[in-house]
Amino acid sequence: MNRHHVHARRPCAWPRARHTPAMSTLAHRRHSDVLRETLVLEGARVADIGCGDGALVRLMARAGARVSGIEPSPAQLARARAVEPAGGEDYLQARAEALPLADAALDAVVFFNALHHVPVEAMGAALAEAARVLKPGGLLYAMEPRARGRYFELVRPVEDETLVRAKAHDALREAGAGPWFEQVRELCYEAPFKYASFETFRAGLLAVDQGRRARIEALEETLRAGFASAAEQRDGAYWFTQPSRLTLLRRRGQER
Repeated sequence: MNRHHVHARRPCAWPRARHTPAMSTLAHRRHSDVLRETLVLEGARVADIGCGDGALVRLMARAGARVSGIEPSPAQLARARAVEPAGGEDYLQARAEALPLADAALDAVVFFNALHHVPVEAMGAALAEAARVLKPGGLLYAMEPRARGRYFELVRPVEDETLVRAKAHDALREAGAGPWFEQVRELCYEAPFKYASFETFRAGLLAVDQGRRARIEALEETLRAGFASAAEQRDGAYWFTQPSRLTLLRRRGQER
């Protein structure tokens, strides 16, 4: 039996009928809601690749999954391990293309805002590693930000990710047409998120890559002004929306 509850939808690039909410590619959806409606997490064995500070690891653990957070950055791992555990999670330092996990061990592999941070030349190897550690019938859940919108334009002077985001999408499309995976779903939506202040926004940019520090410092006043003008201020916070694309792939082979 397939452990995962999947709602099939047409690809993002396909035209949509007007006034049909189920088919809209621009619905405002929280990332956590899309994840929970797509994957059955209770009792599942999951890896979160590029887990950062472990926020998504803890969300999935609270939903009943046994989760391994995989992260190459020692600083990010230290942040993740400093938070009180939510349940059945652990953290491992490794790169996406060399996972310290057994063959066919997982029900799901998650790349959340992460695949485009893998070097372009290693993206194919990272997806092959995901296939290796997934059980037949297991799911690869890849959420990638799209290179558009006010937030993207705000951050673009610090690091323009237009090319790497396109390459990540290409790698997922190729994987879905390859020998290891079949594509199940592609869904585009707008995800709301917030910052308490410009300082938390700045700290988040640095947490992803300390190599950005010099550019952020040089652009700080421009970034501060752009942050204030691009955000919607409400409820004591600064809100943005992120145009996002979910690609869901299933590992080929007979389920065990």
